[in-house]
Amino acid sequence: SSGINAEWSLRPGYRERGTSTEPPPRTNFSSTANQWEIYDAYVEDLEAQEKAKEKKKDKDEKDKKSRAIILEPTSADEIFTRIGKPAKIVERMVNQNTHDEIAQDFKYWEDQSDEFKGNEGTLLPLWPFRSEKGKKFSVTAVVFNPIYDDMFAVAHGSYDFLKQSSGLICIYSLKNPSFPEFTYTTDSGVMSLDFHPEHPYLIAVGYYDGAVAVYNLREKNNTPAFLSSAKSGKHTDPVWQVYWQENDLDNQLNFFSISSDGRVTCWSLIKNELQGTDIILIKMQPDNDADSGVGMDLACGTCFDFHKSTDYLFLVGTEEGKIHKCSKHYSSQFLDTYDAHHMAVYAVRWNNFHPRVFASCSADWTVKIWDHNYSEPMFTFDLGSSVGDVVWSPYSATVFGAVTDDGQVHIFDLSQEKYEPLCQQSVVQKKKTKVNHLAFNAHYPIIAVGDDRGNAMTLKLSPNLRKAVKDKSYSKENEIAKMEKLLELVREPTSK
Repeated sequence: SSGINAEWSLRPGYRERGTSTEPPPRTNFSSTANQWEIYDAYVEDLEAQEKAKEKKKDKDEKDKKSRAIILEPTSADEIFTRIGKPAKIVERMVNQNTHDEIAQDFKYWEDQSDEFKGNEGTLLPLWPFRSEKGKKFSVTAVVFNPIYDDMFAVAHGSYDFLKQSSGLICIYSLKNPSFPEFTYTTDSGVMSLDFHPEHPYLIAVGYYDGAVAVYNLREKNNTPAFLSSAKSGKHTDPVWQVYWQENDLDNQLNFFSISSDGRVTCWSLIKNELQGTDIILIKMQPDNDADSGVGMDLACGTCFDFHKSTDYLFLVGTEEGKIHKCSKHYSSQFLDTYDAHHMAVYAVRWNNFHPRVFASCSADWTVKIWDHNYSEPMFTFDLGSSVGDVVWSPYSATVFGAVTDDGQVHIFDLSQEKYEPLCQQSVVQKKKTKVNHLAFNAHYPIIAVGDDRGNAMTLKLSPNLRKAVKDKSYSKENEIAKMEKLLELVREPTSK
């Protein structure tokens, strides 16, 4: 029965459906392909693939940069451009709050006890300036910026030839004593530096290895904008002092340098290089009147200074203790020679007011005041220790400061006291610390000093040390007359 049922069960019928379309249009094409066409086709395909890869790479880099900016800015430059100026302002505000007492003293402090001390005065310590990198170095130069009164530069190196390594330049501001505004690390120890008087962003630098360089504070890199080389005639011994001069006849920037190799060299900034020209060779002076002969040895130059008004006149101090008066126009001989000291001359400085007066200091413990028309000093002061630096004040013809190896600062005013300093004060915290250099600020009543432990310190002069500024009759003519009166008093006994 099952087979009968299967046979008689209903089955769905097949259904067919068909459609017809118009045939697609056809064209006959024929061409011949030679080797050149096949090669060009492959080249085009390869170029298309490379362009696609570059687009993908650029897109990935853009995504990566945007991700880095959103997550964490890794570049110091990116951080500085975005938040540099606001951060500096906040940092200075925090420092001003932290050192509020010092800031108040800097602005308003006047030592009332000066009224009862006669002519004596004091120095009030203000901000200390220290850098972690500068601890292992000695301060070899301190210079205030001629335009920005709050800014000064500190050079770090070593006077010990057995302990020579790298060097450091720190540019500080009184507005931020906690950290330098600019820091430059050098391969050789920095022995001297000087700000350009008209372009305050240019710094001339002298190194222990005999090279000189010029740094541009506007450039963000850590390398000098100009650097001397053996080809350009760099010195073979340490460069003890550099000094900017007025532009030459071709209106090119130039500065002078002096070195232990016995050369005073003029360096001109021409295009992208320094070109050196020897101005004078410091020859050893014979002890007797015999002819010096040919092949005379060169003396070691240690310091120099250029006259404030007579452009061609300058002084040179030597390791032998002599001071030579020289001219830029006479390279073969000295205008005059002074038997100044028994040991090395560490500094010579023309007076800022009187055209004939200069000061010198030496390792023989003395500071001497000279009239360049006379071979003997007008004043001699024995400070009891090696004198590292002497500097005339910018506000008085008769005030000068000196620093000694026993860590003391001496301030003299010849119009008040001809034989003793008005102030003799220790400015170092640790014993056996030498004070190497001193600088007066041209605008504020402060000085900056540097020691052999890499520290710089600012100190404020009490009223007795700056009487000339408070005097209503203060003028350049009066200052010159004041110094001239002193010179006449000293000369009278010798002229008889």
